[in-house]
Amino acid sequence: MLLTLIKSIITFFLIFFVVRLMGKRQIGEMQPFELVITLIIAEVACIPMNDPYIPIYYGVVPIIVLSFLQIVFSFLSEKFVSVRRFVSGRAITVIDMHGINYDNLRRLNMNVSDLIEAVRSAGYPDLGKIAYAIIETNGKICVVEKTDGGPTLLPVSVVLSGKWQEGNVAMTGLDKQSLLTLISQKGGSLKNTVYADVRQNGRAYVFPSKGECYCGDVRLSGGGW
Repeated sequence: MLLTLIKSIITFFLIFFVVRLMGKRQIGEMQPFELVITLIIAEVACIPMNDPYIPIYYGVVPIIVLSFLQIVFSFLSEKFVSVRRFVSGRAITVIDMHGINYDNLRRLNMNVSDLIEAVRSAGYPDLGKIAYAIIETNGKICVVEKTDGGPTLLPVSVVLSGKWQEGNVAMTGLDKQSLLTLISQKGGSLKNTVYADVRQNGRAYVFPSKGECYCGDVRLSGGGW
């Protein structure tokens, strides 16, 4: 009994430390790989506690390895767009300026009933008032309402963590040089740009790693998103 108690205390503090390393997220906000790691950690933590004859390191070692994998994946996802896309996927637009995007719904294994339930749960019961609805990589839905007196502008990220979002750049038809010129005029660089997005009206908003956000006009050849 004493051995089981000691194992439980050690396991508790170890998991507590690992969860703190993983960051403060609710279950519904986790990326798929984070959820998988969390479930496996919960499973392996029970193994030495359930059987007094199993050494505690049978649970400690896998927990440490899994937490290390989570940190590595998070680091690689931050540095490489391809890794982030593989691990977390990408946000998918299910309602746009043309209405419901049925092809994207099928990609998500969703139907119209699922979509209606999701937007209602987000506080938008009237689909007619929705300009855009996007399913984020954590499974939550983001809704942009239609505006009065003008078109609804959807910000599309084109730079993230100092890297071009090539898919979004192609979709928006952004002239990269026009954005780089805007950034350099403010004394910045692409590498030091944490986030930048563009709207259909050619307005770009840039968030540098240091300093305040600024905006300016850029050249777009698209605008039909």
